[in-house]
Amino acid sequence: MFIHKPVMVSQVLSCLSIKDNDIIVDCTLGEGGHTSYFLKTIKNGKVVGIEQDGEILESAVYRFRKYKQAFIPVQANFSHLKGIMDEKIGGKVDKIFFDLGISMFHIKKSGRGFSFSTEEPLDMRLDLSRSLRGTDVVNSFDKRKLAEIIWAYGEERFSNRISQFIVREREKKPIRTSLQLADIVKRSIPRKYWPKNIHPATKTFQAIRIFVNDEIEILENALRDGIESLKYEGRIGVISFHSLEDRIVKSVFKELTRGCTCPPDFPVCVCGKRKVLKILTKKPLTPEEKEKKENPSSRSARFRCAVKLQSNVADRVKQDVKEIA
Repeated sequence: MFIHKPVMVSQVLSCLSIKDNDIIVDCTLGEGGHTSYFLKTIKNGKVVGIEQDGEILESAVYRFRKYKQAFIPVQANFSHLKGIMDEKIGGKVDKIFFDLGISMFHIKKSGRGFSFSTEEPLDMRLDLSRSLRGTDVVNSFDKRKLAEIIWAYGEERFSNRISQFIVREREKKPIRTSLQLADIVKRSIPRKYWPKNIHPATKTFQAIRIFVNDEIEILENALRDGIESLKYEGRIGVISFHSLEDRIVKSVFKELTRGCTCPPDFPVCVCGKRKVLKILTKKPLTPEEKEKKENPSSRSARFRCAVKLQSNVADRVKQDVKEIA
């Protein structure tokens, strides 16, 4: 069984401040790297692990078989978070966690074309029930659309040039594998502009993967659903690995820290807005240097954490009554 090495474990456990009886939702379970630490920390609580890839979920279920009722596996995308909470928990939870990085299983073991160093079919689906594949994107989309995807989701400065090369090469023969695409991208970027620490195709592969799996479009709603699912004083933590994701997390957190937006001269509030969150990480936390050296894939990780505030006395009373009942 392939075991993924979780990143920033000490920071995550510290910021989430996990208690013995917490109900925790790991929205991106993967092989269960972070959940393994959650389960070791709680004594009377539960961890709901959400994972869209059935193959990985099966491994996690086997790995955590000794925890029995404390571990609740769910095969789904975290876009279905609200429904999962209603079905599995039936109420609010104490902690919500997202690790938005792609699992090392997908890169090293899945054989779905996430790696640009091995010859694999260019699939790129995290959930095999989805219809769109990476091959569909690179072989069917027009040059303009390809450039838009590579720029929007990869922030690749050579997006136009890469799309031109892709279109030109697919006219000769279809692009079917990860090595084919990686070679095209390498040839499209002038050698002097290759990044020092990453493969020149990294941003393009990231962009196509994000587009195929609709990762950015569902993230904002999932964050809001997660925060809505928290009890008061519950905490949410998010690890992101690229600027697009981090900006969305930062924006949602910042918006929900704002209170009333009425003009100062209004005698009473009419907007009805209340502060929902208090941000616990003014700047995103990053891995320590030791972790970066031991686990190079952690170097781009950014962790943000926030706590849910009591909105008003009436809501607090409702929460207390529900917990007593």
